[in-house]
Amino acid sequence: MRAVLPQDVANLSPEVQAAMRAMLDGELAKRKLQLYKPYPKQRLFHRAGKDHSERLLMAGNQLGKSIAGGAEWAMHATGRYPDWWDGATFDKAPVLWAGSVTGESTRDNPQRILMGPPASEELWGTGFLPADAIKGRDRAIGVPNLLDNVQVKWGGGGDVSSVSMISFKAYEKGREKWQGPTVDGVWFDEEPSEDIYSEGLTRTNNGQRGQFAIITFTPLLGMSVVVMRFMDKDTVRVAA
Repeated sequence: MRAVLPQDVANLSPEVQAAMRAMLDGELAKRKLQLYKPYPKQRLFHRAGKDHSERLLMAGNQLGKSIAGGAEWAMHATGRYPDWWDGATFDKAPVLWAGSVTGESTRDNPQRILMGPPASEELWGTGFLPADAIKGRDRAIGVPNLLDNVQVKWGGGGDVSSVSMISFKAYEKGREKWQGPTVDGVWFDEEPSEDIYSEGLTRTNNGQRGQFAIITFTPLLGMSVVVMRFMDKDTVRVAA
C-alpha cells in the first residue's frame, strides 16, 4: 500500500474526495481536546486559574470565549492536561457544573461544546470530551436532547478508575436549582444574574480548590453587578 500524495487526491473523483474529507474531519473531531491550542487571551485566562478563584472572559460573538471554557472543563473532567498547561488542576476526579440562560442555550452551547451536536447522539464524543472518556450520561426532562449530566473517566495517566461528573444547569430554573451539595467548579456560559452567580459560587466553597468559578460571555448588560465583581484585585477579567 502506498501513501496518497496531494497530486493523487486531485485525480480522485469528487465523491471519493468528499469521503476522504469526511473521514479526516471525523478523526480530527475525536482529537479536539488534544489539538486545542489557545490564542494568547485564552492562554492568559487559563493560566490565571492557578492563583485566582473567579475568572471572567469577555468577548464578542464567535471569538472563542465558550471554546476556552469548554476546553478547560474537559481537561478538568478527564484529567488530561497538555504539556503546556500552567493553570488550575485537580488532584482527584472533580464534580463540575456548566450552565447558561435557558435549557436550550445550555444544550446548544456548553453541552454542544463538550459533547458534540446535541441532536446527533452518534456524534457525541466529538466535542472536547473524547468519546473514550465518556462513561455515561443522563438525559434531562423537558428540553429535547438536553443532558442532565455526563460521567467522565478521569485520569490523565491512564488511571481511569475514578469518574468525574459535569452537570448541566439553566439560570431560568431559578436560584433554588442552583442550591445543593458541594461542587468543585462552576462554568457560567453567558452572564448570570447576581443571585445565580452567588449561589453557584457558594457551592464551591468547600470544593477541592475552594471557590472556583469561570464566566464566559458577550457583555450585553453593561456594568452589571456581576461584572463589577471583576473590578476587584482578587479576580481576573480578560477582555478578548
